[in-house]
This record gives sequence, C-alpha cells and structure tokens, in this order.
Amino acid sequence: MEATVCIVDDDISVRDSLSLLLGLKGFRTLCYACAEDFLDTYRPEWGGCLILDIRMAGMDGLTLQQELNARAIDLPVILLTAHGSLEAARTAFRAGAVDFFEKPVDGELIIAAVREALERQSGRHRQRQEQGRARALMAQLSERERQVLERLAEGMHTREIGAELGISPRTVEVYKNRLMEKTDARKLADLVRLVLEARSQ
Repeated sequence: MEATVCIVDDDISVRDSLSLLLGLKGFRTLCYACAEDFLDTYRPEWGGCLILDIRMAGMDGLTLQQELNARAIDLPVILLTAHGSLEAARTAFRAGAVDFFEKPVDGELIIAAVREALERQSGRHRQRQEQGRARALMAQLSERERQVLERLAEGMHTREIGAELGISPRTVEVYKNRLMEKTDARKLADLVRLVLEARSQ
C-alpha cells in the first residue's frame, strides 16, 4: 500500500480541509472521526503517517500515540490541538512525535511536517531491510566464521584472534577473506557494519 496520511480528528471541517490540502500536493489521505475507528481499520502493511487531534471524544490523540507505541505500530505522528500546552507538547515529543501544531495550522508547515514524517518512516523501513539482510547473512556463516567476524568487529588483530581461538594467523586471514567474499564486503569496515546492523534492535 502506498504511503498514506491518516487524519484523525473529530472536527469534520478540519478533516476535510487537511485532506483537500494534502490531496492537492499529491498525498493520499484517509480520514477518521475518532481514534477507535482508526485502530479498528488499521492494517500492519500500511505505510505513511498520522495527523492526530489531541482532544477528541473517547481516546484522545496522546493516548492513541501511546497505544501505537505499545503495539509497535511504526507510523510517525503529527499532533494538532486547539488548546496547546507545553506539557502536552513535551509528552508528544517524548513519545516520538514529528511535530506539534496549534490550530489553525499553517498549510505550508503541515506539508513540511508530513514530508519529514514520511522521510522518517522511509528511513526506518530501509534500516529494517538492512538489519534483515545483515541477520540473514550472519545466519549463513559457520560458527567459526561468526567467531572470527565478531572479533574482527571488536577491533582485534589477526594474531590476537588466532591466539584466542587456537588457530594460526594465516587461518584467520583465510576466514577473513572468506567472510569478505560471502558478505560482498569491500573493506573491513563493511564487516563491522554488518555485525552492528545484525545486533541492532
């Protein structure tokens, strides 16, 4: 599914105006009158971001933001409010909000925030792909290859690795060359990055 800007606001005029503004800029939008409706229809394959009103009947925007985090739903959030407060802004940003606006919202600012949110999610998607690739590569290595790789990533020299693993420095070099070939690494730094990506959460 293409990136979609989901607008969750109990004010129909806000939903309509934001949807029109974003549509004119080429963004796909979906509108919801309450947080519960959004959660009921959300699908894990959706990509995009959320524009949330803070004060709504039922679940408010900050609570929905917390619920998204609790469910590990990776949709960047932009919050809107007609009753701004520094405490609400701090809560939103601590929970990972991209931006926080008081109504009425400047159109250019909201467009810029949406672009930032989509770029942020795209970056996280690329990062997850890189992590998946790194873990798949690590899974294909033998136990000894992993032992050598992890020590190379820790900055150990060939002789140190050989002494610790009970093999000759020449054998360590053979493993290193095999690792470079198996992982398509062009330099030692690529092997270090592979290990770090595989370990990252």
